[in-house]
Amino acid sequence: MKANRSLDVTVLVGSVAVVFLGCISARADFTFGPAQNLGPTLNTTSGDGAGGTTSADGLELYFCSGRAGGFGEFDIWVSKRQSINDAWGPPTNLGATVNSAYGDSYPSLFSDGLTLYFSDSYSSMSATSRPGGVGGPDIWITTRPSRDAPWTAPVNPGEPVNSSSTEISPTISADGLTLVVTSTRAGGRGSWDLWMSTRASARDAWGLPVNLGPNINSAGIDGECSLSADGLALFFLSDRAGGLGAYDLWMTTRKSVIDPWGPAVNSASEEGSAGVSADMRTLYFTSNRPGGLGGYDLWQAPILPVVDFDGDGAVGMGDLLRLIQSWDQDDPAVDMGPGPWGDGKVDADDLEVLMGYWGQGVYDPMLMAYWKLDETSGTTAADSAGSNDGTLAGDPTWQPADGRIGGALLFDGSDDYVTTEFVLDPSKGPFSVFAWIKGGAPGQVILSQTDGANWLVADAVSGALATELKSGGRFKSSLLSKTVITDGEWHRVGLVLDGADRSLYVDGVEAAKDTQPAIAPSINGLYIGAGSKLTAGAFWSGLIDDVRIYNKAVKPGGK
Repeated sequence: MKANRSLDVTVLVGSVAVVFLGCISARADFTFGPAQNLGPTLNTTSGDGAGGTTSADGLELYFCSGRAGGFGEFDIWVSKRQSINDAWGPPTNLGATVNSAYGDSYPSLFSDGLTLYFSDSYSSMSATSRPGGVGGPDIWITTRPSRDAPWTAPVNPGEPVNSSSTEISPTISADGLTLVVTSTRAGGRGSWDLWMSTRASARDAWGLPVNLGPNINSAGIDGECSLSADGLALFFLSDRAGGLGAYDLWMTTRKSVIDPWGPAVNSASEEGSAGVSADMRTLYFTSNRPGGLGGYDLWQAPILPVVDFDGDGAVGMGDLLRLIQSWDQDDPAVDMGPGPWGDGKVDADDLEVLMGYWGQGVYDPMLMAYWKLDETSGTTAADSAGSNDGTLAGDPTWQPADGRIGGALLFDGSDDYVTTEFVLDPSKGPFSVFAWIKGGAPGQVILSQTDGANWLVADAVSGALATELKSGGRFKSSLLSKTVITDGEWHRVGLVLDGADRSLYVDGVEAAKDTQPAIAPSINGLYIGAGSKLTAGAFWSGLIDDVRIYNKAVKPGGK
């Protein structure tokens, strides 16, 4: 990573590009939780980052820094802590034996904690390299006999790992059999490419590096890589098209360590130079985002599996049933073990992850809007997931004790509704909307988009759940179920678009499904309890509770 370039980096994860603070699935649905600056103990005004690698027990963090007290433009430092629940302690320079005047950076710690790979350049791809290398810059290796012993003088592994060109940013797998580096050697696709070398055992020499090919490498810059401990996920920086800034962080996955890497794909946030903790629960990264102490700081974000499959805000029987439905299958929606990105099969590993969250309320950053409708007074319906608070119109009344979950809002069927600002454009990709309702009459609307489509509506003839959200093309049509929702009982109704299919749900059961491509776009706000045109006869008469909108396809498992 060139120190003088401006990073506007995006975490890019999943099979669909989503501009949202979280992620869509790479193999499973998982997300990055809120980012946290690692603070003044680790960060300075001098620039900190370029590789954040932790020991297998999570008690040592190695990184590069240009702070005072080093031996070159950048040095490798280590911070320690007593337990994974403690804060990181003051960093210590690895000393003159390891660090030099040649810009030492990009540390990658082997799982035994006794071998450290790094490169001898940070600020410039043409920087002077330390003596004894093959070309410049090179990959180097330092070892120590025990965790308490000092690091020994670095050794250059020579060819074929290094070449007369540039090799930087090594990352070694937990089993010590895979090494991925950034290189400018001949045979690549762009100015920086990712190359992978393997060996049969830790005692063998590294084999000839192989270019990771067009799925991973582009015609531009691809580098600054980090392998997950399971060897199934690779994070790297790229300036390819499809990101949010000049340089973005991308991710690719594979089903097993012998399978090829899948295409690099993305989602959103602002990070760079990432490293994944050994337990695969924390992403460490470098960023120049606001809120830091220097040009670049060290940040961390938790990696969280999305375990609320049925979208009810908690992990329970519906989620378990959803997982069982896909048992022994390759279903990315529920495949989240043994890493957060899954392994291509729904099995006991995924069940173990799910049960770890059993009975808990869970945070899902792909929940775009959530109106609990639990207020007791006032004209504001708070959005618990974001900033899309609703405003009451007409005279709907709060019912603090009469909701399906907490309170609810009672609509009179005449002129009551809630209006909100824009939440999402239904044409932009998968999304889901769910609400609890009671009452209503044929032709009345639960949720609509202003001057657009009625998303959830009771059919004008039968009172069955329907949606008028449809294609803008020649073959557009509404979708009608056979399940009546105007019988005076509580029902949880939902609409799910997964990118191809359109499904209606009533009480966790799929009530209707079809294929409706190219949903018509709309960038307007929403009406809760009224039709898109505010026409008479379309206002809801009854209770509405717990309205949720997701930026993903949520498929309930039933009851």
